[in-house]
Amino acid sequence: MFARRWFSRDWETVHEGREGWLFLTGGSNRVMDQYRGGLAQWWHLRAWARLIEARAARANRLGIRCLQFLVPEKLSVYDNFTDGLPYDPARASTRRLARRLARQPAYLDLLAPFRAARGGPVPLYLRTDTHWSAEGCLLAYREVMRALGAVPPPDIAARPVHVEEQVLDLGAKLPGRPAEALVRPLIQRDAVRVETGPLLAAYEAAGRARDLHVGAHAVYRNASPAADPRRVVLFGDSYAHFAPILLTGLLAESFSEVHFVWSSSFDWGYVERVAPDILLFELAERFLARLPADDFDVAAGRRVGQAQAQGPDRHALS
Repeated sequence: MFARRWFSRDWETVHEGREGWLFLTGGSNRVMDQYRGGLAQWWHLRAWARLIEARAARANRLGIRCLQFLVPEKLSVYDNFTDGLPYDPARASTRRLARRLARQPAYLDLLAPFRAARGGPVPLYLRTDTHWSAEGCLLAYREVMRALGAVPPPDIAARPVHVEEQVLDLGAKLPGRPAEALVRPLIQRDAVRVETGPLLAAYEAAGRARDLHVGAHAVYRNASPAADPRRVVLFGDSYAHFAPILLTGLLAESFSEVHFVWSSSFDWGYVERVAPDILLFELAERFLARLPADDFDVAAGRRVGQAQAQGPDRHALS
């Protein structure tokens, strides 16, 4: 007998697993389809592998250290809580890309350490949300820092936290709207946001920063003598975020300068102008459904910032 699914008005599908765990199985990225395998998926992941390799080669020519990583879906990590959902986690795109790119130093596999740590006392994902928990974010951060040969601040895991009971993204799609305690570390101490992209500034001025996704741009500087002196450019999504609450915040507390751009597509012109020491790419596994063209224009936000803030956002990535 198949486990229960709930269908929301926008036709996204939420699967209810064991012990209150909720999983996104549908949506615009057709999450479950990414576990089917087949020739089309093989070609699609081959294209992704080639893109990752091409990005690494281009960064290398510019003298930039490049590191790219994917945030595994909850389905790929916590299959032990899915309660009979008919899919094969061994077919996860993150697993297949990790095998394909095993000898590529520009690719960091997060699936293996996440599955190894899934039995720990604190979940790596929020039970009623698609996103990772503070603990999951911290695990990914440590893996990234290790790959970059960087040392985290000794107290980074001991910063104060804010806890608030909230109805989160998957819980909001169920009839009962179950709530969950959302733990947010107050990461920011040494880093200061020194630049705000016009698109983000316009949304903040309109009180709509929570609605902004693709195109958000922010720069943080850290004058602490303990900060790693290298400059970082990060292209990412809601798992990193422009606010210093998740991965961007952890990196900003660790490096002298961090540029965050919310995009799955690179803006190579921006990379060349900033000339970072490190180029990072973070993407949720489900967004592998679309192969980017690397034609993003960070400066475009300067032309459309106010117009975007005045109307509904139609470019949400998460």
